[in-house]
Amino acid sequence: MTENWYMLTLIGEDKPGIVAAITRALYELGVNLGETSMIRLGGNFTVMMMVTGGLSENELRGQLKPVLEAQGMCLHVDPIKAHLHEHLLPNVQVTVSGADRAGIVSQVTAALSACGLNILDLESDVAGTKDKPVYIMQIAAIAEVPVETVEEALAPLRDDGVDVNVNTVETYIG
Repeated sequence: MTENWYMLTLIGEDKPGIVAAITRALYELGVNLGETSMIRLGGNFTVMMMVTGGLSENELRGQLKPVLEAQGMCLHVDPIKAHLHEHLLPNVQVTVSGADRAGIVSQVTAALSACGLNILDLESDVAGTKDKPVYIMQIAAIAEVPVETVEEALAPLRDDGVDVNVNTVETYIG
């Protein structure tokens, strides 16, 4: 039996009760959750969740509309393949910080892409002050090349005032 899976992407101004309202509505519709990612970004609450159930894409939109409007959330729905239980484990952690300016993410990810790294997770934040903002980024990835090769690829960023650290990730499964 083939299940229909959808990726729901939601965004709205952060406030208490968003997760409870949305997950309750999905539960009451008989929709099951797969993997999810929910986080507050710059005063907004963002949700990405894999869901499956007996509803079509349009039925999902229609049934969720009143709840989403009450929460002030926008919804985007995409059909997906689930790929559950296929977890990839990172073997490299890259940490980047420097004066906030346009292009840091592009430069770092281009260098990592050139090394063949597969980025599994990227989180960033702006710290510091309004007058002196600092961009901070953490990347978990799978590298098929030695850490020294990744370090070498990122070296030009250091000359540009960006602090870059590359470390191996040890994962113990037992």
